[in-house]
Amino acid sequence: MNPTKNQVPERIVIATRESRLALWQAEHVRDLLQKLYPACRVELLGMTTRGDQILDRPLAKVGGKGLFVKELETALLDGSADIAVHSMKDVPMELPPEFALVATGPREVPLDAFVSGKYASLDDLPPGAVVGTSSLRREAQLHARFPYLAVASLRGNLDTRLRKLDEGQYDAIILAAAGLTRLGLKERIRAVLPAEVSLPAAGQGALGIEAVASRPEVAAWLAPLDDAATAACVRAERAVSRALAGSCEVPLGAYAEMRDGALWLRGFVATPDGTRMAHAELTGTAAEPEALGLRLAAELRAQGADDILAALG
Repeated sequence: MNPTKNQVPERIVIATRESRLALWQAEHVRDLLQKLYPACRVELLGMTTRGDQILDRPLAKVGGKGLFVKELETALLDGSADIAVHSMKDVPMELPPEFALVATGPREVPLDAFVSGKYASLDDLPPGAVVGTSSLRREAQLHARFPYLAVASLRGNLDTRLRKLDEGQYDAIILAAAGLTRLGLKERIRAVLPAEVSLPAAGQGALGIEAVASRPEVAAWLAPLDDAATAACVRAERAVSRALAGSCEVPLGAYAEMRDGALWLRGFVATPDGTRMAHAELTGTAAEPEALGLRLAAELRAQGADDILAALG
């Protein structure tokens, strides 16, 4: 629903991380809101999160995706911000009950990108070449398909990761194509990896807008920005991850596409070394995306997902 004239906000404050990509995302939402509500003042509240501060250890070892949203959620609770803008792949699968995702924007390219100064594709990399990634999901798929490559941890914001590549610390790195595209760095992409090679993370390429659940007026302000097709895909993907991994960082991918009005959902879970992997795909109705996600999680369990996850402990 669209807000009535009396409900049009006078001011909206957006909490955001201060990385270049996070600011682009927040400014993108700000611009959309300014078009919707020309008389409204839309302001950004830049913040540094714990995930931005801890750069010397892999995410999986320091607390996972929640490190990128906690400070923003504190700003929502204390009233210093009305909404927070996130990359959906950074949003924990279990939101505390006091928060709600009030809109999911249209999706940018959701696939992974191969970036290298020396090589045109993963297939071109010689044995022992070093590929950088911060993701257990990408690491597992790389090991499974290219066991002769070395995979090394890569942390930092997008510009930092590209700088480390350019300095020669890696032969290639794998990044989300969406971030490179949004920041005008599409020319750095040597190849977009098909889902068959690198299945994306749940929510990859989509922007999520979070607010305090007890403020229905905020949900009404943001409703026009919600993209129903993207929201259905992301809800299905997140249901898979929630059912199998909860809030833990595990090598898991989930990717849904809308095809002829139905959802085509693929998912996998693996050991980080890629030696054990369960993979499944299903088609279902877009009207019940979570149910489809739960069905896919059950399929993965039937293929030994629980044993794989237990081995990670």
